[in-house]
Amino acid sequence: MPDRRVVLLRAVNLGARNKVPMARLRELVESAGATEVSTFIASGNLLCVPPGDAADFDRTVERLVLDDLGVTTDAISRSASELLAAREAHRLPVDDPKLSAVWFLRDDPDPAGVAALRERETPGAEWEHVGRELHLRYTGNGVHDSKLTAPLMNRLLGTPGTGRNLTTVEKLHALATS
Repeated sequence: MPDRRVVLLRAVNLGARNKVPMARLRELVESAGATEVSTFIASGNLLCVPPGDAADFDRTVERLVLDDLGVTTDAISRSASELLAAREAHRLPVDDPKLSAVWFLRDDPDPAGVAALRERETPGAEWEHVGRELHLRYTGNGVHDSKLTAPLMNRLLGTPGTGRNLTTVEKLHALATS
């Protein structure tokens, strides 16, 4: 039986923009052949068993959301075991799990981009690169005070990414294995 995956949508349901109703998202992916479909909170966390190749299904989700809802997003998925490995690889101090996050990347980042990001001063955050993830620890008021922004990371690393705080990563892992 295929593994249940967690599909993370980048930058949806942020205030009034990029609206992706979770009920409609569930309908769309079910119509594309996914099973065991559910969502967690309204920030673009989808759980399902995809029909076929996971990366191909991620691209299908992107097209469905664009065609049906007019929202351009990146879909980046991980298996339950990959989520657990990402959580366990987080070695930065965790004062508050909501201020510590994993930035999930679609592909391996460009090594030159990782080096360029390392050379930049990023007040308000510290980070480590591990495989297809960045592990982040925000200080102060969190991501809002940080110079380590999504556009900067995506541009320098050469691959799209999306972040989830450790509390959400742990909950998604629990949901994916239940």
